[in-house]
Amino acid sequence: MAKSKSNHDFIERSVGWLIVLTLLTVSVGGLVEIVPLFFQKSTTMPIDRQGNPLNVKPYDPVRLVGRDIYVREGCYNCHSQMIRPFRAETERYGHYSVAGEFIYDRPFQWGSKRTGPDLQRVGGRYSDEWHRVHLNNPRDVVPESNMPAFSWLERPVEADDIEQKMQVLRTLGHPYSDEEIAGARAALEGKTEMEALIAYLQGLGTALSNFK
Repeated sequence: MAKSKSNHDFIERSVGWLIVLTLLTVSVGGLVEIVPLFFQKSTTMPIDRQGNPLNVKPYDPVRLVGRDIYVREGCYNCHSQMIRPFRAETERYGHYSVAGEFIYDRPFQWGSKRTGPDLQRVGGRYSDEWHRVHLNNPRDVVPESNMPAFSWLERPVEADDIEQKMQVLRTLGHPYSDEEIAGARAALEGKTEMEALIAYLQGLGTALSNFK
């Protein structure tokens, strides 16, 4: 007992050993929590918590660019994309989020800051025109909104790197075909950044729409 106390006293008095052993403990604890997730179907396959298959597909070129615009403009600073399994959240936003919905999100946009509402189930809730008006001037549809306007998004999409981007994502497990990659630039031809962002928003949360 005295020896154990002596060792503990030594560790607390030795800053170097305290740092090393603390980092070791945190690392082991983190690995024990994280590593099993890489082998669970619920976190690596497009299924819900009950094992039901979801209609989750990798982002098409338009939505992929729209997602990049969403990130570029910092939309995640005010909007989360993760509905917690609590009644107050599911009654307001819809079905709680499940891991299988996010397998093609790199990085995911879960977040926790909600200056604005959660957007995980916003897909299909409003028309494309509503989103266009809202993005151009949010107060035209939500008078109390403090969201900034994004009128400059009415400009052509820059798609020079879309094929390379999809090829990189394919190496990470996104099942893009050669035909999809080859036709990516054509799919973006004539599109504006506004249209791409709206397409991304309109797809959010729709893979789980058949489950209640």
